[in-house]
Amino acid sequence: MATTIRLQENAVPSSSPAFGTPVHPIHPRDKRPPIPPPAFKPSIPTILPILLPPASLRPLAFRTFTKKHNLTLSSPALQSLATFIGKHCGSGWRERGTAEGVLEEVAKAWKKSGGSLIVNDGSLLKNILKTIESLMTGGKVAQSKSNLSRQSSFAFAGESQDLSRRSSLVETSFQSQDVGEDDDADIQDPRAWIKVVSANEQPRLSYNVHKKHFEKITTKSSLLPSPAHRTQLFRDRFNLIHQRLMRNEAFQAPAIANTRSLKRQDSTSVQQFYKITPIANLLGRTGSNHVLLGMLVITPTGTLALNDLTGSITLDLQHAKPLQGLDSSWFCPGMIVLIEGVYEEEYSGAGASGLGAATGVGGTIGGKFIGFSIGGPPSEKRSATLGIADSTKQPDVGLGGGFGWTDFLGLGSEKVMGAKMRKLEKRLLAPTDEQASQQRKMVILGEVNLDDPSSLEALRAVLRVYAAEDELAPLCFMLLGNFVSHPVMAGGGSGGSIEYKEYFNDLATVLSDFPALLRTSTWVFVPGDNDPWASAFSAGASNPVPRPPIPGLFTSRVKRAFAAAKSEAPLPKSDDNNVPVEPIWTSNPARVSIFGPAHEITVFRDDISSRLRRNAITFGKATTAEDEDDEMADSMPAEIPTPTQIARKLVLSLLPQSSLSPFPLSTRPVLWDQGSAMSLYPLPHTLVLADSEAPAFAVTFEGCHVLNPGRLCRDEGRGRRVAWLEYDCWAKRGEVKDIWSS
Repeated sequence: MATTIRLQENAVPSSSPAFGTPVHPIHPRDKRPPIPPPAFKPSIPTILPILLPPASLRPLAFRTFTKKHNLTLSSPALQSLATFIGKHCGSGWRERGTAEGVLEEVAKAWKKSGGSLIVNDGSLLKNILKTIESLMTGGKVAQSKSNLSRQSSFAFAGESQDLSRRSSLVETSFQSQDVGEDDDADIQDPRAWIKVVSANEQPRLSYNVHKKHFEKITTKSSLLPSPAHRTQLFRDRFNLIHQRLMRNEAFQAPAIANTRSLKRQDSTSVQQFYKITPIANLLGRTGSNHVLLGMLVITPTGTLALNDLTGSITLDLQHAKPLQGLDSSWFCPGMIVLIEGVYEEEYSGAGASGLGAATGVGGTIGGKFIGFSIGGPPSEKRSATLGIADSTKQPDVGLGGGFGWTDFLGLGSEKVMGAKMRKLEKRLLAPTDEQASQQRKMVILGEVNLDDPSSLEALRAVLRVYAAEDELAPLCFMLLGNFVSHPVMAGGGSGGSIEYKEYFNDLATVLSDFPALLRTSTWVFVPGDNDPWASAFSAGASNPVPRPPIPGLFTSRVKRAFAAAKSEAPLPKSDDNNVPVEPIWTSNPARVSIFGPAHEITVFRDDISSRLRRNAITFGKATTAEDEDDEMADSMPAEIPTPTQIARKLVLSLLPQSSLSPFPLSTRPVLWDQGSAMSLYPLPHTLVLADSEAPAFAVTFEGCHVLNPGRLCRDEGRGRRVAWLEYDCWAKRGEVKDIWSS
């Protein structure tokens, strides 16, 4: 009772019955308990989803993707973006500018991921939108949470946080390795960045004429594809060269001057240009001068003709001369060439050409085309193809954006990985002293016939040169077939597969004598036409290419030699970087990548020079004066071409075709679904063209360094000459080395 009275005495009287004195006393300000937070705090504004039509978003998307980021947005992708923005940005997507921020982040993430120039509605776009959805707050992308900057990458939803610190979205072998200087300071062995891409591992790409970019073929390749794939193989070759030709300044019409002004003004002051005429457009234009682009073919009647995508026409090359000189290059059926001449129409009716009744547009054009000049399509430098500046010369002008975002090898595109990989290449391969220069060399040996004892002795002599100093081992050894001089799998020898395995056992015996080289260098083996299993049914003739590597059934003893070399000595420091000490058996052709797109080497083993000579077309004698000159030339002794002339003619015949096999399938079979592996577009930094019937050489054409190691062992007048190539991986230049043995 007393307590109740004491509370009432200390209580503050109320002025209204409605606000009576509380049961508990009011605490002073300094003794009050903390006020609990409210159960609901409206900190995030509510977004009301709307149905946004794609047509309303198209102007803003065009300004963001096309004008700002040089990307093209497809209609399905625009529909997905409109649905996403309408759901997460609401009705204020335009006034508040939230849609522009979302489109900007999508475009940046798409380019960082190595996507193509066409933004399609696929898994990549869905993953990007899923990640942005988890980062959006109040219709905006929270930059503090997403950490979408130029230095950081884009982590998809459901992936680990470690991936968000990597530099690329490209699903490559380099994605697991950061290329920053701080993170890669412990990687000191360049061998950790060597990647050998076989033909079946290379992405299959097809050039889309309408979208003007490369599309990846996702279907699995087959040995028995549809006959339509055979036609598509040649169509892709033609479309690729045609678009390359249209990017050349010589085939671009000036913006102001017209044809008439060109005739009145001096030809030296006005840039002249060429215009390609489709074959179907020759109809009704007899006597007119044209420039044609097409493929040389032999018709069923045995005459020479030119084909393009619109039709075919018979050729008359009696007056034709090569544009680059008489001994510039070979022209064979299957090659795509440029021919300048005059069209003559025949009025004998359909079928006068002797090629059947399939005449007109899409078939054989009546009449003939008299060619005066013939030449290969101009080549294009790798820097111009990828749309990057040439470090040695001024960048090309007027060639467009290029295909720098296209991943041709599956190791990352040039514009995603190129700059970082070149920076890493400079740190690990840049010359510091003479010892470092020796460690960045690649040794290339061609035509290593293991069934010839002299070849084994020559191989031992070459390895003895580089084993003299153990700490200066080359970066890589590359051994190219044929590993037997005759196809033993086709009945050429008595032992067959057993005999072939014994040859590699002899190779293992030679390699076992140099364990230091096996541990400190990367070894790559490329087969030839005489190696199994393709030679079992071809008997050494032209095998279908690309061909798989040598089966492991025959190479077990060689692998055992590498394992023994690794176990008999302490592991070098390079093994801390997980560099495998084992041989690499790859296909023919193959790609060797050093530091991703920063350095690409294409390796192809084929006696292509003899095939070019056998199938090259001849030009007739046009005038009596030329006949007299030829008779005088015939009376004089013929000069033996130098290795440089042979190399020049071989390179000028092959590189403009952008293909390793510019022949009909009857001359050189090519697997229809593996045409991308035979492509030379863009030109690699280095092309190793192993031709045993041509001399060893090292030449450069349009920025592409072409090497031929020739034969490892060749008998000459004063003894046996052992020749090989020594390639500098930093300077990207090769040198022919040789020694003499008794």
